[in-house]
Amino acid sequence: MAFTIDLSGKTAVITGSNSGIGLGIAWELARAGADIVLNSFTDDEADHALAQKMADECNVTARYIKADMSKGAECRRLIAEAGSCDILVNNAGIQHVAPIPEFPTEKWDAIIAINLSSAFHTTAEALPMMRKAGWGRVINIASAHGLTASPYKSAYIAAKHGIVGLSKTTALETAKEPITCNAICPGYVLTPIVEKQIPDTMKEYDMSREEVIEQVMLTRQPSREFATVEQMGGTATFLCSDAAAQITGTTISVDGGWTAL
Repeated sequence: MAFTIDLSGKTAVITGSNSGIGLGIAWELARAGADIVLNSFTDDEADHALAQKMADECNVTARYIKADMSKGAECRRLIAEAGSCDILVNNAGIQHVAPIPEFPTEKWDAIIAINLSSAFHTTAEALPMMRKAGWGRVINIASAHGLTASPYKSAYIAAKHGIVGLSKTTALETAKEPITCNAICPGYVLTPIVEKQIPDTMKEYDMSREEVIEQVMLTRQPSREFATVEQMGGTATFLCSDAAAQITGTTISVDGGWTAL
C-alpha cells in the first residue's frame, strides 16, 4: 500500500520560496494538497506568475506575498496577511564568507536577522493560529552547519545553530499540543544558485563538471552527490504527515553522510 500524505485544507507559508530549497518545498506541499503562500523580498510579475502556475498545476490556492525577512515587523505581517498558517517553513537565508576579524558588522547583522530572527518572528505570529486550528507544523531549514562548523562562516553557523536551538524550544513549548517543530539540516543541495557556480569552478580548477562536483564542491559530503530540492520537499512533507506526529524537537539531516563523519 502506497504511503500517501493529504494536506488538503492546510495552508503552508514558506519564507524565501521563489527559488531553490524553499520553492522545492512549496511544490511538494502543493502536490500534497496544501494551499501555499510563497514569499521573498521582491515583488515582480514573475513572483505572482509562479504562484499562479503552482495553483493551476496542483489545483490549490497559491499566493505570493512580499515581505523582507530582515525586518521583524515584516515577518509578522507576512503571517498575518496569510490569514492562516497551519504549516510554517522558515527557509529564508543569506550567506557571507570572511574571517571573523574582517567580517563586516552589517553582514553579521543581516545574516542573524534573516537566517535566525525571522524564524522567531514568524513562529511567534503563527503559533496562536495553529493553536486555534488545533494542529500545526513548524519546519525550520537549518543546515549541516547547524550541527557542525567550518571556518569563515561565523554568522551563518551561529544562526543555523540558533535555528536548531529555537526548534527545540518551540517543540517543548508545544509538546502537549498537536503541533510539532523540527529542523531539517541539508548538506549541499543542487539549487539554481549552486548550478550557476559550477561552470566558473570548472574554469578555475580546469576540471570537468563531474570532477568539480566530487573533488571540490562535495568534499565534505561522503555520498559525493547533491541532495535535490525535491528531496527537501519530500522530507518537509513527511514531517507534516500523521506518521511524524511524534517527531518533534529534533533535527533531520539530509546531507549524504556529512554529519556522520
